[in-house]
Amino acid sequence: MQDLFSSAHDDDDDRTTTTGRASAGAPLAVRMRPRTLDEIVGQQHLLTPGSPLRKLTETTGTKNIGPTSIILYGPPGTGKTTLAHVISHAPDRKFVELSAISAGVKDVRQVMDQALDNRDLYGRTTILFLDEIHRFNKAQQDALLPGVENGWVILVAATTENPSFSVVAPLLSRSIMLTLEPLTDEDIGLLIERALVDERGLNNTVELDEEARDYLIRMAQGDARRALTTLEAAAGVAVDQHGTNNGPAGITVQYAAQAMDQAVLRYDKDGDQHYDVISAFIKSIRGSDVDAALHYLARMIHAGEDPRYIARRLIVHASEDVGMADPTALQTAVAAAQAVQLIGMPEGRIPLAQAVVHLATAPKSNASYVAIDAALADVKSGHAGTVPKPLRDAHYPGAKALGHGVGYKYPHAYPHAITDQQYLPDELQGREYYQPTGNGREQMLAERVDRLRAVIRNQPMPQSQPTPEADAQGPEQQELRSVRNNVADD
Repeated sequence: MQDLFSSAHDDDDDRTTTTGRASAGAPLAVRMRPRTLDEIVGQQHLLTPGSPLRKLTETTGTKNIGPTSIILYGPPGTGKTTLAHVISHAPDRKFVELSAISAGVKDVRQVMDQALDNRDLYGRTTILFLDEIHRFNKAQQDALLPGVENGWVILVAATTENPSFSVVAPLLSRSIMLTLEPLTDEDIGLLIERALVDERGLNNTVELDEEARDYLIRMAQGDARRALTTLEAAAGVAVDQHGTNNGPAGITVQYAAQAMDQAVLRYDKDGDQHYDVISAFIKSIRGSDVDAALHYLARMIHAGEDPRYIARRLIVHASEDVGMADPTALQTAVAAAQAVQLIGMPEGRIPLAQAVVHLATAPKSNASYVAIDAALADVKSGHAGTVPKPLRDAHYPGAKALGHGVGYKYPHAYPHAITDQQYLPDELQGREYYQPTGNGREQMLAERVDRLRAVIRNQPMPQSQPTPEADAQGPEQQELRSVRNNVADD
């Protein structure tokens, strides 16, 4: 078990004094850590009067109305550990911290035993801050349940992983999940300005020009710790270059770039960002926003996503969302996947980008996808029936005696290789799974499918319908009309 001010928190080197104040040698992000809820920048949706966080920092309420265990969920640098530090100063409470990286079941049980003694002997409530709870396995999380359920401890757990997938259901149901959002540019700017002038921070020893300020905000990507860490590094570069004898050293965008020359995207290949970005990627392609699709492709490539995974998703999308509206989309997606396999990265980004542009700008149809799912639904629900005898295998002795293959009409023996014949089982006669859309090349199929069905079912031929492109004069429209005429001739 670790005391709050004796170990690192949330990847920071918390070099603090025994009174809880950050020492002068601590990182800027630690020195500038808020001491009260009112000093916290951002997350105002969690700090309203009467909120769980407010109750955790106030004196104990009535016996039946008090603080509740909470799970703080959000990306790095949004204030999870900061909130724990503020809560640690709550009156009449014992504050204990464990890190899921190093603690085990024995440590958890030790905290629970001590918490029970504190409650029964001294009337003090124990607040247990558990950092990175998603690293605890099921047995370790289960060890928390008795203390949380019986009120021996108030759990404050922090995680960057979605608790719905990383926290056991019994513990989740006994806690309130609070979601922290990435800080806005205004929030990051306020933190930077505060760090420049505060005596705990840089104390007016450096000045930051507007271009460098904008650069720090942009590169921080909503992460307060990253913003302050980069500011501190940039200040060090400025002081080394100019010293402080002639007043505050100036931080330029060049110095800021030396401190951080690339934005670090939040992207965990096994976590929420992986699924959120790939979801946005596919939905952008489906929505025909080629620019957004390329943006998400770039994010995945920059974060080191497996290009084969991206290629596989493109292949699925080519059939699921483009389909027969542009049959060449699947060819492009497959070719991109093969190209990535052959040439690897970084060159593989080029065929991937070509496939993304093709799929995003292509006309869309999910008719094939809907059709197979409809057919599967019939099969799963027992609507299968028997295969018509003329369609059954007749290539074995005795098949003819069973009627297999008898009466089968060989399509190539008829004009245009089509004739009336029953193909579906009796109970499924009349089913129409495939419903062509009017998008792209699939609009040319719509009339053809209707005419094919009429011939196969020996029904009256449907009347040709005028098409939107009937009066168009461009070469593509002329080709389209030609194809339609050929279909009608069939």
